[in-house]
Amino acid sequence: MGNARTFLINWALARQNGWKIVLRIEDLDTPRVKAGAVAGIERTLRAMGIDWDDGPLVQSHDLEPYRAAMQTLAARGLTYPSPETRGELVHASEAASAPQEGARESVFPASRRPREIPPRFEPQAEPCNWRLVVPPRDVVIADRVAGERAFRPCEIVGDFVIWTKRDLPAYQLAVVVDDARQGVTDIVRGDDLFESAARQRLIIEGLDLAHAPDYYHVPLVRGEDGKRLAKRHGDTRVDTYLNAGVPPERLIGLLAAWSGVPGERREMSAAEFRAAFDLAALPRYDVTFRSGDDAWLRQA
Repeated sequence: MGNARTFLINWALARQNGWKIVLRIEDLDTPRVKAGAVAGIERTLRAMGIDWDDGPLVQSHDLEPYRAAMQTLAARGLTYPSPETRGELVHASEAASAPQEGARESVFPASRRPREIPPRFEPQAEPCNWRLVVPPRDVVIADRVAGERAFRPCEIVGDFVIWTKRDLPAYQLAVVVDDARQGVTDIVRGDDLFESAARQRLIIEGLDLAHAPDYYHVPLVRGEDGKRLAKRHGDTRVDTYLNAGVPPERLIGLLAAWSGVPGERREMSAAEFRAAFDLAALPRYDVTFRSGDDAWLRQA
């Protein structure tokens, strides 16, 4: 439900502002990708009345744009191979996916960089990760929802992994490359990824890309325990409600109530949400999915 709310806000803003929506399937975190997931995503979006203009672009179908980006970074002395200790492998293995709230990453300090950084990105004798050279400075992100914040990646995470030992681009590199090749100008996503914007800005600068996207980091949907809505809170997938006979309009009505749409909670279509949604009215605090919300969805 949290992802659905973010996508619905993204869709409404795009349609209000005349943007195009690009659908991208980020499937490089291969252990977590389930068969039929892409078709399921498209089916759910259509059932909710949400459309898109381009895509889907499936990351795993073509790795060459990411390899080209790595060659550019290597030629500029901004990436290097990094053999890992056993303890660090846990963190490096998670680099293919977007960072999760509460995840702890070891800080990889500049002092651990190799004395000589290779000028080319090429296979090593043993599979290893590649890291980005992170400068010792703040990165300021001006966000259209959360405001302006300064992050210091060198102290938060240090030189972070941008290519994994599985010979795949990590999440942070992949999304920057894809945003550039898909012409993305505006990104709407959960504010648990706010700090990632600083890492992505460093990659944007390293690749000398012409434009950095504008960001809209929206507050999260949480369970009653205060944690981000997830499997621990039971099955809150949109598909589960749709398969149980809950009308899409009722789901959108709940998402609308969480998104500052005025008036009593009521069923509404995606088109009605688009007309009623106002970014200025979006709550700047996290919302909670309560048992009463589930009961409202499931009412006869």
